[in-house]
Amino acid sequence: MWEYSKKVMDHFLHPRNVGEIENADAIGEIGNIACGDALRLYLKLKDGRIVDAKFKTFGCGSAIAAASALTEMVIGKTIEDASRITNQDIANYLDGLPEAKMHCSVMGMEALEAAIANYRGVKIKPTEEGTIICKCFGVTDNIIKRVILSNHLTTIEQVTHYTKAGGGCKSCHPEIQKILDEVWAKGELVTPKVKPPKKMTNIRKIQLIQETIDREIRPVLMLDGGDVELVDIEDNTVYVSFRGSCTECPSSKVTLKSTVESKLKEFVSEDLVVEEAGL
Repeated sequence: MWEYSKKVMDHFLHPRNVGEIENADAIGEIGNIACGDALRLYLKLKDGRIVDAKFKTFGCGSAIAAASALTEMVIGKTIEDASRITNQDIANYLDGLPEAKMHCSVMGMEALEAAIANYRGVKIKPTEEGTIICKCFGVTDNIIKRVILSNHLTTIEQVTHYTKAGGGCKSCHPEIQKILDEVWAKGELVTPKVKPPKKMTNIRKIQLIQETIDREIRPVLMLDGGDVELVDIEDNTVYVSFRGSCTECPSSKVTLKSTVESKLKEFVSEDLVVEEAGL
């Protein structure tokens, strides 16, 4: 089951700017219902600045959230500023998307590009030209290469997550791998824009630590009659107390402490260290 951020859920349950704009200055459309996802974006401009944006989409909750976020992002921007929005910017705005749903952010970016091209009166979506690699979803080699470059992708699975290519019959996997190999061999990969992590509040840190103990650590210890309790937190030091069978062997406490610490580093912060309370 995928985990969604609060912002993704908010934009899915309460999408902004749904609908059409009569006499829109720009319309961008991407995808098709036959392939499972489609998005139509409407823009209204005044003095070169986007004053309104609306959308209609056929897709999953992440597609709705990405489209809703996109409209919020572009309103108030000039066409030039809007043209610099990437799929990673959309994902960052939503505090992240599951990797398997990143194709929704790509669809949003491409719909925006199509709308801007429509506004400028130029040919829409030159990246759609090329050789069809994935016949199931109509994805070309140019689109695959572009997404690999802009998102630093390294595996076929990632390409599928970001473009849907390879998600059907899988007969195109060798061709996708060939494109990956060529991109890497040419040294064309660039570092994507990554949103710097937000500073975690103490309250949020405590919540995540307790949630990790309850979800990832305690159930395993209880299988052998043991338990662990959160006693205190001081800066990045987490003080815990082991209970039940966990207290029977002093040497096992070292292993337990290491296990708890590794789980907290994985799910909360790399900076955390664990100490047993009272020692």
